Amino acid sequence: MNSPVQKIKERLSIEDVVSSYIKLDRIGTNLKAKCPFHNEKTPSFFISPERGTYYCFGCAAKGDIFSFVEEFEGLDFKGALKLLADKAGVALENFDKEKDGLVFSEKEKLYRIMEEATKYFSLNLSKEKEILEYLKLRGLEDKTIKDFRIGYARLEWRELYSYLQKRGFKDEEIEKAGLAKKTEKGMYDRFRGRIMFPISDSSGRVIAFSGRIFVDDEKSAKYLNSPETLIFNKSSVLFGLDKAKDSIRKNNFSILVEGQFDLVLSHQAGYKNTIATSGTALSDSVVSKESVVSGLGLVRRLSQNIVLAFDADKAGINASSRASKIALSLGMDVKVASLPEGVDPADLISKQGIDAWREAIKGSKHVIEFILDRVIKDSRGDKRKVGLGIKEKVLPYVNVLESTIEKSHFLKKISETSQISETAIMDDLKKVEKESLQEKKEIEEIKNITNKVFRKDYIERRLLGIILWQKTLLEKSIDIDNLLKEVCLVLNKDEKQILESAKDNASDLIFEAEIFYKEDIDLKKDVEEMLINLKEEYLKEKLQNKMWELHKAEENKDGPQSVKILQEYKILYDQIQNIKNNKK
Repeated sequence: MNSPVQKIKERLSIEDVVSSYIKLDRIGTNLKAKCPFHNEKTPSFFISPERGTYYCFGCAAKGDIFSFVEEFEGLDFKGALKLLADKAGVALENFDKEKDGLVFSEKEKLYRIMEEATKYFSLNLSKEKEILEYLKLRGLEDKTIKDFRIGYARLEWRELYSYLQKRGFKDEEIEKAGLAKKTEKGMYDRFRGRIMFPISDSSGRVIAFSGRIFVDDEKSAKYLNSPETLIFNKSSVLFGLDKAKDSIRKNNFSILVEGQFDLVLSHQAGYKNTIATSGTALSDSVVSKESVVSGLGLVRRLSQNIVLAFDADKAGINASSRASKIALSLGMDVKVASLPEGVDPADLISKQGIDAWREAIKGSKHVIEFILDRVIKDSRGDKRKVGLGIKEKVLPYVNVLESTIEKSHFLKKISETSQISETAIMDDLKKVEKESLQEKKEIEEIKNITNKVFRKDYIERRLLGIILWQKTLLEKSIDIDNLLKEVCLVLNKDEKQILESAKDNASDLIFEAEIFYKEDIDLKKDVEEMLINLKEEYLKEKLQNKMWELHKAEENKDGPQSVKILQEYKILYDQIQNIKNNKK
């Protein structure tokens, strides 16, 4: 019987999967595109339908439909498997249960707890007429409540905790999921008396909650979000992205709002390309240490165009400014929707109608023009205040633009609108550039992290999974002792270090290896190829480090050190070329 991986690959071609994310052009039997994993002007990303693989000549990203979805969507293997299985219509029931004594990983337990909590909150809401009436009053329809799985946490101390405990979850697991807190008096629920909005990853798995207080006691926060957990990184998640991503691709722009009601009502109004911050931080980094792709990093891959629709109060403007800066630094085209003072998107839609929301989006302006208009309006004809406002509030955004042509366009626009000479504005921009050197450096680091493809880590993970999986079998398909020695040799680590690094997610690694290779007679061939690729990626990493060392040595005018590094660089380069030649 075929494994789920094989069934999925039989039903979904690599062309089907990749073309649902990016535009492909045919060249003979192959396809090409601009690489989604690094910024480029000329396409260097090639897809081979015959082999079912892709390769980028620019950043060396390569793999199959599973690695593509993992990288693009920022998912782990199980998330990519779930997403592709849903798309292919392949059932995965048997893989959601414990079998053969294999214990669920800590992450898997958290996913299961969050799903149970979602069902529990949803059931609660169906019995609370007052809450349902309130949601209807806010403009929500029954279908919307159901689609977004909105629920309710009753104003009780331990109701959810008791419910989860009865279903076999341990105190430690419930606490790690961020659903309960431990005190001297025992466990108590984190969320009480709140309307619950589940936050999902891009495959639709619930990873956190945002709870809006129902009765304001003037002591509690209006919104309470889940704490950071093993499956929830606040800086890496945008509410509603799982439901918005297809519409963002189709419409070629996203709408970023602040709150849950803003998002839900925008979707209900037909703007399904809306996403929300919902109290989660917009990070200045695009990839975390665990290689999790952040919200804006993923949104940028779906579309370079984004419209910010935050409240018109001071807090909303500050949040809008911060989000704009990050998005501009990532090379996105950023517009801002102008909302009436004191009106958020949810109020606009529910009170003034869909047409008012449509006009707000349609009338959005580029963020630089938007801020410039506010500066001129707030200055009330005082030219000196206009000049100061442009330097302090407008030029920092011009400074982060990548394109010189764009910078020139906006400098001219600022000059014409403010009636201040371009020369004076340019002089101030130079001062802003000097004052923002540290910020520029941070932005460059963001770009470098964004462009980095974690190829070596991916291969290492797959090989470790094979080793751990084979260890559980009585009859082994390969010599795992020799394989482990080979991996240690390439990575320059001992066996204890290698196995220790896999301890926390061993069951996930075993799961991945098993469903990839249980029915696969080519395991030995795949392992040999992966070892060669791992060695190549490891050498490439060392080569990059040597380039950096050479740059520093030349900067310090250290001739002898430069010569030594160049010799080491040549040895590494020749080793990589030798591997490439042997592949042919």
